[in-house]
Amino acid sequence: MVDENSEEQVDEGTNGAGEDGARADDADEPVQTPPDPLAEAKAEAVKLKDQLLRTAADFDNFRKRSRREVNDAEIRGREELLKDLLPVFDNLERAMQHADSATDVQALADGIRMVSRQFLDALGKLGIERVVSLGAHFDPSVHEAIQQLESPDQPMGTVLAEVQAGYRQGERLLRPAMVVVSKGPPAAAHPVTDGEEPG
Repeated sequence: MVDENSEEQVDEGTNGAGEDGARADDADEPVQTPPDPLAEAKAEAVKLKDQLLRTAADFDNFRKRSRREVNDAEIRGREELLKDLLPVFDNLERAMQHADSATDVQALADGIRMVSRQFLDALGKLGIERVVSLGAHFDPSVHEAIQQLESPDQPMGTVLAEVQAGYRQGERLLRPAMVVVSKGPPAAAHPVTDGEEPG
């Protein structure tokens, strides 16, 4: 004989571990929906736009700062130049005031020469030097020929005179020297001999 109570217990046990039990466990877990790709793309676009705006603002600030630094450096450079040149102008002014009442021309000329040396010394401190011209061979990279003259004692291409001084700073030419250049000795007239045609 089968006990009815034991069958009910078996049925209840089966029901407890059956499909209904599994469904009850699944209902407790939250349902995960797949992420929306459009929403993710929009969020990424907003993030990238924000980064781009920040980068553009940083670059604009950098450009303004660089421009300001260059301007400040130019102003400082001009100030240093003026500090070196103002004493020269002061002495030149004194020489001009003295010239009105000077009786000794030689003393006045010596004073002007001293001011000229002081000016060249000030330029030397700045790394600026005068282009060597007189007696040198003509160099088109530093000289500008404004005239050519025949010279019995100087070979062709020699600088005979400097009309305006040239200056350079290191390898950079600031202003070429304007010079007069020799085109050599005058052509000698050759006497025509018998049997020769005149050249």
